Amino acid sequence: MRGLSLSPARLAATALLFLLAACSDSKNQAYIEKPVDDLYNKAMDALSTESYATAAKTFDQVESQHPYSVWATKSQLMQIYAYYESGKYDEAVIAADRFIQLHPGHRDVAYAYYLKAICYYMQITDVGRDQKLTELALRSLDDVVRRFPDSKYARDAKLKLDFTRDHLAGKEMEIGRYYLKRGEYLAAINRFKRVIDNYQTTTHVPEALERVVECDLALGLTREAKENAAVLGYNYPGSLWYGDAYALLTGGSAPATASDGWFRRLWSGVF
Repeated sequence: MRGLSLSPARLAATALLFLLAACSDSKNQAYIEKPVDDLYNKAMDALSTESYATAAKTFDQVESQHPYSVWATKSQLMQIYAYYESGKYDEAVIAADRFIQLHPGHRDVAYAYYLKAICYYMQITDVGRDQKLTELALRSLDDVVRRFPDSKYARDAKLKLDFTRDHLAGKEMEIGRYYLKRGEYLAAINRFKRVIDNYQTTTHVPEALERVVECDLALGLTREAKENAAVLGYNYPGSLWYGDAYALLTGGSAPATASDGWFRRLWSGVF
């Protein structure tokens, strides 16, 4: 009996069929649906061991395999946190926006707003660089405070808002000082007045007022200089910047405390 032989073409076709079957089996195994509680618990275990990338990926599997379960919504929220902890702030913001859009009335939507704000807050850079992310942090933190004023997230957001405003004011001051140094006094005044008008609760206001006095005197605007110095002395009598403004206007050292007499003399020179 002669042995069975196959042509090269038949051999190639047979090998291809086996290869396709193997690939098909591999794909079916890769995408096999797993119980939702198993997946969710696996993701939470990854969080507990600080395996945040694994956690985020597994939370995504919960949603993709069980999109209509209550665990899918929970996973969307926890995925934001996993991205945040792993330092993937852009992904966290995208996930937070998606959660907010899909579940605007969810009981935990405040947490999504808060995590989004914190992601921007964590990316605040020094005042020498662009402050776009600081501005986004300010708006997002303010969103938390306005939308959820009685939440625990609002309390923390208020504290971070103070720092964020101070940071933005610091940027305006840096630009104002640059213009002042170059003798561009009107441009400098505009920057310093932004601080005075828009960031009244920050630590930069006393300096901003003193810098405006400097600019006013450089422009020969004595009346305006006296007005701004009076405001500075009245609101910040113990400030070193008050002392500098006093010295600029009088040529002498400032008194220990601002007196009504000095204010009267300033205002009498104005009106």
